[in-house]
Amino acid sequence: MPPVRAIRRFTVRPVLPDALAGLGTLAANLRWSWHPPTQDVFAAVDADVWASTGHDPVRLLGAVGRDRLDELAADEGFLARLGAAEADLDQYLTAPRWFQQKVADDGPRAIAYFSPEFGITAVLPQYSGGLGILAGDHLKSASDLGVPIIGVGLLYRHGYFRQALSREGWQQETYPVLDPDELPISLLRERTGERATISIAMPGGPDLVARIWVARVGRVPLLMLDTDVEGNPQAYIDVTDRLYGGNSEHRLRQELLLGVGGVRALRAYCRITGHPEPEVFHTNEGHAGFLGLERIRELTVAPNGPQLDLATALEVSRASTVFTTHTPVPAGIDRFPRTLVEQYFAEPGATPGVPVERILALGAEDFAGGDPAVFNMAVMGFRLAQRANGVSLLHGHVSRGMFNGLWPAFDEAEVPIGSITNGVHAPTWVAREIFELAAGRGADPRGDDVDAFWDVVDQVPAAEIWNVKRVLRERLVVGARQRLERSWLERGAAKAELGWIDDALDPDVLTIGFARRVPSYKRLTLMLRDPERLKALLTDPERPVQLIIAGKSHPADDGGKRLIQELVRFADDPAVRHRIVFLPNYDIAMALPLYPGCDVWLNNPLRPYEACGTSGMKAALNGGLNLSILDGWWDEWFDGSNGWAIPSADGVEDVDKRDDLEAAALYDLIENEVAARFYDRDADGVPTRWVEMMRHTLKSLGPKVLASRMVRDYVRELYSPAAQHARALNSDYAGAVELAAWKSRVLAAWPQVRVEHVESSGIGDAPEVGAPMSVRAFVALGALEPADVAVQLVHGRTTSDDELVDTRVVDLDVAESYEAGRHRFDGTVLLDHAGSFGYTVRVVPRHAQLASVAELGVVALPS
Repeated sequence: MPPVRAIRRFTVRPVLPDALAGLGTLAANLRWSWHPPTQDVFAAVDADVWASTGHDPVRLLGAVGRDRLDELAADEGFLARLGAAEADLDQYLTAPRWFQQKVADDGPRAIAYFSPEFGITAVLPQYSGGLGILAGDHLKSASDLGVPIIGVGLLYRHGYFRQALSREGWQQETYPVLDPDELPISLLRERTGERATISIAMPGGPDLVARIWVARVGRVPLLMLDTDVEGNPQAYIDVTDRLYGGNSEHRLRQELLLGVGGVRALRAYCRITGHPEPEVFHTNEGHAGFLGLERIRELTVAPNGPQLDLATALEVSRASTVFTTHTPVPAGIDRFPRTLVEQYFAEPGATPGVPVERILALGAEDFAGGDPAVFNMAVMGFRLAQRANGVSLLHGHVSRGMFNGLWPAFDEAEVPIGSITNGVHAPTWVAREIFELAAGRGADPRGDDVDAFWDVVDQVPAAEIWNVKRVLRERLVVGARQRLERSWLERGAAKAELGWIDDALDPDVLTIGFARRVPSYKRLTLMLRDPERLKALLTDPERPVQLIIAGKSHPADDGGKRLIQELVRFADDPAVRHRIVFLPNYDIAMALPLYPGCDVWLNNPLRPYEACGTSGMKAALNGGLNLSILDGWWDEWFDGSNGWAIPSADGVEDVDKRDDLEAAALYDLIENEVAARFYDRDADGVPTRWVEMMRHTLKSLGPKVLASRMVRDYVRELYSPAAQHARALNSDYAGAVELAAWKSRVLAAWPQVRVEHVESSGIGDAPEVGAPMSVRAFVALGALEPADVAVQLVHGRTTSDDELVDTRVVDLDVAESYEAGRHRFDGTVLLDHAGSFGYTVRVVPRHAQLASVAELGVVALPS
């Protein structure tokens, strides 16, 4: 008889005894995912079920029998632990933290953080890779610091995908259906008990309707929109089917739902719960950029809005918007056909009342080299945000170059894109044993004073550090063998032919980790450029090396799948399969033991295409040493002693030759420096020089790579300034009206602005360091007043082509005014260096509410 299949499937939630109600409270808040004491409470319910459910509290409580629950309800010891965990959570959620103590009224009342994916925990699989993990760490650290953030994303009923391998090593994808009732989330309901929904007008059809789910990430609510709603056509239901799936129109609908629908979901959540309305909106990559259009609609035509004109509304919205770009390559940016965007926003479209021609202009590539047929989401993101940043110092530089076309009158250094280097959430990613080393010496690394952790690093004996690392490496090896066996069975192997897996990997061998998405620029297979040399490193009888590798390729990226297959086929070779493994289905659950268990973290992207990269940060917090191309964050914080820099063959245009050169450098480093140091042991078997590098890594990188540092930087450098500017414009909207009118007036008059003549004096025929140089600039401002502009002396060194470098800027003061809008500006500068010296004078717009001199994109220079 064939299997009988259900015609309907749903989840029945357990009813807990009153004494155990706290278990439901703990399970409903994702703080448990980074709080080991709470995890211990769940493990005490039933250790076997806790393990078999993948450490998922919701599934655990649904799987434990009634008899066990009744037994726990009568267990005074367990109830005491449960009560203590509940009290600890309550204190965590309510007590003042860093933001309340240090920022107070200077900071925003609330911040909305929009992202297409959030990697919080493996049991909520709504992420694909680094962008989502970063977003999850951002929310967790904001919670720890008390920063009042609200996350906004989508709930994908298939998540990203589950990765497996065929017998031939080809990536295969499956898409398990996620039941929201089995996830640690709850449906947002109106006060009447009805589910809360939002709707968006769609071209030629009924409105798209979405419901709103809420996940509790410590103190932070995360709203997730879901279109699997009764009454929606199937095409609408499929909008939230999977992350980064479908064609251009499917992606556009997803991003419309995230941006426009996300703002509407926020308004519903704040109305229902009384949560403060966000003062600042943060767009994590361009996917959520349409949120700015919905905010403009609210300000211009919404019946309960202030009914501002479009230019004023744009200023109100821009002042309170932050845009973070994570993309170092143009191919990584969402670009839609203009005709498709026009179809969805033409009246009575998704944001009715906002003119479609203005929408199209916001995303237009109307700059040199741009494509007039496309709508660029990143371009719109920059135009709708007054503040923007990349995610490392190098990425900020790359981004300014990529988007210089939006500000063509300014040099790359003055393009208004800053940088805040990413960080990682230590309580999530650092092994419990590492924290216990510090806690045993009086430091509480989970408290607000994380500096205590680094202070005790030198107090722990080398042998103790090394013993803990060995425990972590062994745990990784045991878990990797289990995953390897499951993978081979899925590939069609018989259990009887897998005995070799019992000896695969070794907890006493130098272990190198490599795990990330598999686009071509991350170069998964660089290590295979010389297969024989790699084999020699893996099987060296005295100083062997082992590699644990993982990563997913996008389902549509056959090139990435071929790279995985090439690596898998190499790892299948019986001569090396005990020393190199590829583990499929890389996710948070795999990552948690992987980072602590590796001795070295390998990263070899094609420079400078790694925007930041945070996996090496997680390894560093566990005492792992980085072996990486100087790209992303490593370019910024490598100091020569906290790991190794792989030399990059910048400027070599032949791709194959570049790969060969960099692979050879990688092999040399592993053989002559990494392995040599790892196996250099003292009489007690401890590699003392290696342990000293571990100590230095923790002390030099630990304070820098934390997401708590990152979130503090966002608060100080972006969120608080944005909130303060927004308040200045929004109190009665008079400031926004004035700013919009001022911009219009300045741009209209700018063609008449020019630097007519510049004079310098006081330096003589043989100028010396320290001599003062006086400058006079005669400037025509047309209809503008001196208060509308800054006349600036720009000085620095000069190249052979008279290009200014290492420039500094000094404002000149208005000294005299003449007829017909002409003025003289004077100033003095000291010659502060020997060698070449050059200068020029420029005029730029000036207003107290501009975040950058380049904001209007205009400048006047001498002709």
